[in-house]
Amino acid sequence: MLYATTTPSEKRRLFRERLATGEIMRFPGAFNPLSARLIEQKGFEGVYISGAVLSADLGLPDIGLTTLTEVAGRGKQITRMTELPAIIDADTGFGEPMNVARTVQEMEDAGLAGLHIEDQVNPKRCGHLDGKQVVDEATALQRIRAAVDARRDPNFLVMARTDIAAVDGLAAAVDRAKALVDAGADAIFPEAMRSLAEFEAVRAAVDVPLLANMTEFGKSELFTVRQLADVGMNIVIWPVSLLRLAMGSAVRGLDEIEATGSLVGKLDEMQHRADLYELIDYEGYNRFDTSIFNFTVSKTPVE
Repeated sequence: MLYATTTPSEKRRLFRERLATGEIMRFPGAFNPLSARLIEQKGFEGVYISGAVLSADLGLPDIGLTTLTEVAGRGKQITRMTELPAIIDADTGFGEPMNVARTVQEMEDAGLAGLHIEDQVNPKRCGHLDGKQVVDEATALQRIRAAVDARRDPNFLVMARTDIAAVDGLAAAVDRAKALVDAGADAIFPEAMRSLAEFEAVRAAVDVPLLANMTEFGKSELFTVRQLADVGMNIVIWPVSLLRLAMGSAVRGLDEIEATGSLVGKLDEMQHRADLYELIDYEGYNRFDTSIFNFTVSKTPVE
């Protein structure tokens, strides 16, 4: 009932322990708190919170328009609904190094297990679009040092994302990854890798956990979890996938209303009311106060 029973510090500790095993962990992207709970129910190891999804949720493009307050607030809403660890996209850290430091502490207070800070210029662009620009190495390292110095819980994961491969090539990405690890990054997110061989090259260069981004319609081929595990990846995310699936279903539903005037033909595609109530634990609230839940829902056809 209400929120997760596992404390943020315990989530972080357990996450770090599992990450240290080298076993690959699957982090689908949650587009709201309810979808985070569904990710947990389906047996995944963690939840990812995408900056692109948070922007889209506000009807905005992913170009650095969201604020720290908006992102941390939404991150708190999502992570408190699940026992799973959650990693959040913190873009470029929302400003200069002091802003990056504040970002880390805000995300700690919001209950996140970790974040990633990228090396794009601000305002940033979606990692799989052309025309990206990255900051110089000194600025990128300064951001990561500020993040590491600011955290209060040593188990809070500071991940460095680098977008330099799309600008200067794979060799530059490898060099930057090494430098970011030397600056204190706990993990590396090499964005927009085009092949397993590119992932392997980063894996050979650094000895920290690596994240693979399996976003659709982007620069990367959509590899399987097994393929990514075989080349040494430790976390795989599908950042926007659930939002895309949900919005695709919404489009088809609206088209059905327009075409037929009814959604009777789409009932088998919907989450049943009973399944929704199970997911949000209506019965738990009933045990607390029967005035909140005093009816049952069967899976019989809707009248």
